[in-house]
Amino acid sequence: MSDLSIKDIALIAADAADDKKAEDIEVLNVQGLTVIADYFVICSGNSDQQVRAIARAVDEKLSEKGIEPKRMAGMDDAKWVLIDYADVIVHVFQKREREYYDLERLWSDAEKILRQSDGEEE
Repeated sequence: MSDLSIKDIALIAADAADDKKAEDIEVLNVQGLTVIADYFVICSGNSDQQVRAIARAVDEKLSEKGIEPKRMAGMDDAKWVLIDYADVIVHVFQKREREYYDLERLWSDAEKILRQSDGEEE
């Protein structure tokens, strides 16, 4: 296993998504708000192919660090791919699905660790 912190894992996932030109990347600290994870990484792709490429890039980059997902779901239709790393859950959406599920609103109490839109960090 890795010596990386849970926050580091989330940021590496966000970086991998950015490498594949994911849009509106957010890392939310949901510790204390839910028992399912400590961090959510949320991002968008413009097509099935891009969503799959982003998900694969996240998986590959974390695998290189010795971190394997517990589960990956949604790769077939690639509207919403969820990659579960236990303490970090990565959500890769197509825009319409992201707007519909609006996880940022559902988790609006979460601290935003990273918010990146149009290539700029806030």
